[in-house]
Amino acid sequence: MSRRSVLPEPPSRLSLRDLLSEALSGILQRPGRSVLTMLGTVLGIGAFVAVLGLTATATGQIGERFSLTKATTVTVTDRPSTDGLAPGTNPSSDFPADTDRRMSAIDGVQAGGVWWPVPGSPVISRHPDGPGEGTGLSLLAATPGAVAAMEPTLSAGVTMDDFVQRTAQPVVLLSEAAAKRLGVSRLDAQPAVFIDHVPYTVIGIYSDVRRQPAALLGMVIPASTALERYGNPAPDADRGVQGLVATRVGAATVVADQLPLALRPDTPNAFTVVPPPDPHSLQDTVTSDLTGLFLALAGICLLVGAVGIANTTLVAVMERTQEIGLRRSLGARTGHIAAQFLAESTALGTLGGLIGTGLGVVTVVGVAAARDWTAVLQPATTLPAPLIGTVVGLLAGLYPALRAARTDPLTALRSA
Repeated sequence: MSRRSVLPEPPSRLSLRDLLSEALSGILQRPGRSVLTMLGTVLGIGAFVAVLGLTATATGQIGERFSLTKATTVTVTDRPSTDGLAPGTNPSSDFPADTDRRMSAIDGVQAGGVWWPVPGSPVISRHPDGPGEGTGLSLLAATPGAVAAMEPTLSAGVTMDDFVQRTAQPVVLLSEAAAKRLGVSRLDAQPAVFIDHVPYTVIGIYSDVRRQPAALLGMVIPASTALERYGNPAPDADRGVQGLVATRVGAATVVADQLPLALRPDTPNAFTVVPPPDPHSLQDTVTSDLTGLFLALAGICLLVGAVGIANTTLVAVMERTQEIGLRRSLGARTGHIAAQFLAESTALGTLGGLIGTGLGVVTVVGVAAARDWTAVLQPATTLPAPLIGTVVGLLAGLYPALRAARTDPLTALRSA
C-alpha cells in the first residue's frame, strides 16, 4: 500500500499593493460617507495648523506693539512729601521746576514731563452755572513735555506748548469722551468749558493717547495753571506728581538709570524710576499662554475627527460582515482583515490631514492679509500636520479593525 505525502498549503499573503487597492476600493464604495468621515480630520488638522499659525502671527504683533510702546515708556515717582510744597520748591524730594528740560536733555529721550490728578472734585460744565455735565471726568495737570510724552492723537486743534505753561494760560485739552459729554464738537469759535465756574478755552481735542490712558476719560490743563488755581498736588503716592518719559526704542534702560541723577544730582534717591519690563520675557509669557489655549482647542478638534473616523469605520465593519466572512472562508487571515480596515482609516486620516493643512495655511495667510499682519508659519508645525492626520486615522481604526479580525467566518456567512 503506497503512502502519499500531503504538503500543507502555504499561508495566504496580502501584498502592499493589494492592501492599498482594497483600501481605496472600500473608501470609494461610499464616497459621500468617506467625505463626511474625512471632514472631521480636515477640521481638526486645519484648526491645528490655523491656531498655531495665528498664535505665532498674533504674538509677533504683540511683540511689535510692546516694543513700540511699553519698551519706550519710563515712569518716575517722587517719594511722598508731607511738607505741602509745590513741585520744584522742595529740594529734598520734589521734581525740579525745569523737569521737562532736564528730561529732554538725556540722550534717547523723545519727550518727558510731569503730571498729576488735580486734587479735589472740580465741577466741570459747559456753562458758567451749569449742572456739572462733566461729572465723572478726570482732570489732569501736565507740563508740555508730559503731554508730548503721552503722544495724543489730535482730532482738532493743537496741543500745549511752553507759552501756555510759562504764562499759566486757562486752556484745556479735551478727550473725545469729554468733548462729547460737554457738547464741544468744533473749535473754530474758540469754545470754552467751565471748571469750578472758571472758563477754560478749548485748544484741542484728542481721540487717543499712546501713553497714560487715564487721559482718555478726561481733560488736561497746564501744570502751572493747576498750581496757580488749585495749589499743590496731593502728597500721597497715588495722586501725587508723576513723571512720564517717552524714549527711543532700546534706550529705556539707560534713560531709567540716568533720570534720578539728571533730576536731582544732590539726592537721586528721592525718586523711584520704573523702567519697562523685559520684552522678551513678556512675549514668551504671552506666547506660552496663547499656544497652550489654542493647542487645547486643536486637540479637541482632532479628538472629534478621530471619533468620527472610528465611528464610521465601525459601522462599515458591521455592514460588511458578510464580506469579511467570505474573505475568511477564501483564506484571508485575521491580520489581512485588520490590515484592510486599518489601511482605510489611515488613508482617510492622511487625506484629511493633507486637506486640513492646506486649509489651515490658507486661513492664516487670509487673516494676516485682512489685518495687514505678517503671516508667521513655522515649518515644524506645518510639515508634520499631515503625519498627525495619519496617526489619528491609524489610532481611530484600531478597535474597528480588531473587531473585524475577530469576526467568526461561519457566523458571518450564516447571516447572509
